[in-house]
Amino acid sequence: MRRYSERHGLQTISELNVTPLLDLAFVLLIIFMITTPLMENSVELVVPSSEASPKAPDPATVQNISINREELITLNGTPVALDQLENELLALKQQRPEIAVAIRSHKELPVQKLIDLMDVVQKAKINKIGVITNPEN
Repeated sequence: MRRYSERHGLQTISELNVTPLLDLAFVLLIIFMITTPLMENSVELVVPSSEASPKAPDPATVQNISINREELITLNGTPVALDQLENELLALKQQRPEIAVAIRSHKELPVQKLIDLMDVVQKAKINKIGVITNPEN
């Protein structure tokens, strides 16, 4: 490209105009900033499946705790108060150290009540805790 100058006659321009290039870079940056969070939520996730775990607890050692909508707690079908549950579980753990607990909670029960129940189980030093759910249709 040549530019006509009255003093020097024809002269070659050796500078590159970067303004349009910067405009394009900023537009692309904005587009990527907007679309990246949207792409993360649209990823389909397929969870792997497996057979029974080799370290699955013996079904005879599993103790069932259930809590209904009215917050009535039962241990293996017998009603028990939340403050007495820890003592019951400690007694069961002394009989069988490999004890496991399966918790069944009502769907409409507040989450805090389930957490309180799980805290009591952990205070009894029981490490194998499971929460029973139903698969969705």
